[in-house]
Amino acid sequence: MISRRLLVAAAAMVGGLALAGCSKGGAGPAEGDMTLGSANAPVKFVEYASVSCSHCATFNNEVFPQFKAKYIDTGKVQYTLKEFLTPPENVAAAGFLTARCAGKDKYFNVVDAIFQNQNEMFQTGDVRGVLLRIAQSAGLTEQQFNACINDETAIKELDERVKRHIKDGITGTPTFMVNGKQVAVGEISMAQIDAAVAAAGK
Repeated sequence: MISRRLLVAAAAMVGGLALAGCSKGGAGPAEGDMTLGSANAPVKFVEYASVSCSHCATFNNEVFPQFKAKYIDTGKVQYTLKEFLTPPENVAAAGFLTARCAGKDKYFNVVDAIFQNQNEMFQTGDVRGVLLRIAQSAGLTEQQFNACINDETAIKELDERVKRHIKDGITGTPTFMVNGKQVAVGEISMAQIDAAVAAAGK
């Protein structure tokens, strides 16, 4: 299973959830956030997501491919993933740490693989085994994977990102923002995305 150190760290991260306030976050990428698409795109689409969130997996697996092809790959939208932690928080933290260890060019491939294998991970209970397999497919050795999810500096950086997102007023995932305006929480359809992007482009 995931290390106790990561479990304790993840618990500490989400301890601040009750402190969530309201700010003007979500307008675009901040330091440390991962993005897809042109920085010059007129529309900034932000998703607060957790790799342990089933609704986030549904969006990734069923809606995101069409959204990416229609808007991100064509330069119309810049997509930002803002990392959040939902129960089990240590699993979400380990997933994001693994994605970052794989490198910027493989980050979204690893996140996608975690979402695609989320059911297996939770149904079998073999979280470590699934994450290790994904890490190895991204070029990491088992030793590198173990070091990755126990990297205190990386855990601290994740903690800072999560705290920043809590300050944005985010309390659940997935939360979707377009040009700084919240457009959906929980689930979003392509029709809703089309409408939000059209409105933001006016």
